[in-house]
Amino acid sequence: MTELQSKHTEDPTPSWYSRVRFAEFTAARFGATNFNLVLVRRVTVTIWALTLLVLLSTRTMSFSRSYVLLAIAIGLAAASIGRRNILSVVRDWLPFGILLAVYDSTRGIAAFLGMPTQWEWPVDADRWMFGVVPTVWLQEHLKMAEPQWWEVITSAVYMSYFIVPYALAGYLWLRDRVQWKKFVLRFIAIFFLGLIGYIMVPAAPPWAAAKCTTAEVVEGPAFPPCITEPVQDAPGGGLLGPVEPTNPGAAPYTERISSRGWDVLHFGPVRTVLEQGQEKSNQVAAIPSLHAGVTALLAMFMWSRTKTLGRTLFTGYALIMAFTLVYSAEHYVIDVLLGWGLAALVMIGSNYGEKAWYRRKARKAVDKPDADMAELTGAAMTETGDFSRPDQAGLEDVPGGRVVGGEADRAR
Repeated sequence: MTELQSKHTEDPTPSWYSRVRFAEFTAARFGATNFNLVLVRRVTVTIWALTLLVLLSTRTMSFSRSYVLLAIAIGLAAASIGRRNILSVVRDWLPFGILLAVYDSTRGIAAFLGMPTQWEWPVDADRWMFGVVPTVWLQEHLKMAEPQWWEVITSAVYMSYFIVPYALAGYLWLRDRVQWKKFVLRFIAIFFLGLIGYIMVPAAPPWAAAKCTTAEVVEGPAFPPCITEPVQDAPGGGLLGPVEPTNPGAAPYTERISSRGWDVLHFGPVRTVLEQGQEKSNQVAAIPSLHAGVTALLAMFMWSRTKTLGRTLFTGYALIMAFTLVYSAEHYVIDVLLGWGLAALVMIGSNYGEKAWYRRKARKAVDKPDADMAELTGAAMTETGDFSRPDQAGLEDVPGGRVVGGEADRAR
């Protein structure tokens, strides 16, 4: 045998990825042989759920994005036992979390660029569309001295924004990873496009405008002293004007009431946690409303993936969120409309981009059928996050393995 022949016949040194995949398969084989993975999965998921309930009931867990993502990732890892490679949770969700962390770290960049904050034209836009400022009108007619039962709904809907999108992402990841990737692409896109809006057009929300007069914000400051003053001290109701409540005892000024519904349930600490988070956020990031945009994106994305009940729930959720934002003085109607428009733009752009990519792949498959078939075969294994078909076949006859009861088919 010549030296050249020996080089071709010798086994190549396995890559680190191959070694990791082999270790994963070995661990999965060992677990499937020695344990009932279905039982292990159910017990682990139950422990995760009970732990989460205890943390929430004792008010130990925060509703910050990092804690929510961590809780969901642990739950997905538990639900993946015996179904798919647990390490795929880290591979998929760690980049997702990093991108969102980058977004959070850059939200306040507008204040350093010196772009003038918009205080008056959102008020004028709402007044032009409706003849009145809808936030003022709603608080005049609905607000009472003490929070009522409907404010439990509005407070819960407002806070759900910090949980529901990530819970839906977790559901999609378990059900269909391809759909999860499409959703995450749109989710990240709307956040970073919204960030461009915050940077280029910083704008004050209604609750801040109610504290300041025209003279105090004439130069478009981002954080004028009036924004920290009690709202009741603003002369004439600030930029929004006076509030003439129809219910006795209601405050005669526009105030931020997105969290006071928790007082009805005597969940005061929840309200405190939410308000502390609001104080740390960018106070002049109203355009566009990502609360409205993200909930509209959920409705648009799930429209073709659910039946009548699902469509009704997701659409209703977006509409109730819009009402909550305007009533509680978090956003103007124009902010909500711009958020909906951004969601539509993201959906249209993503759909167009995906179709263009698929057409390109189809043309490439015609030109290089053999190479493309090999690429698609490898991609299929990567998309599912599972083991290869030969590896899967090796586990099929193992009692308690990952294909018992047809669960692997449903997971795929």
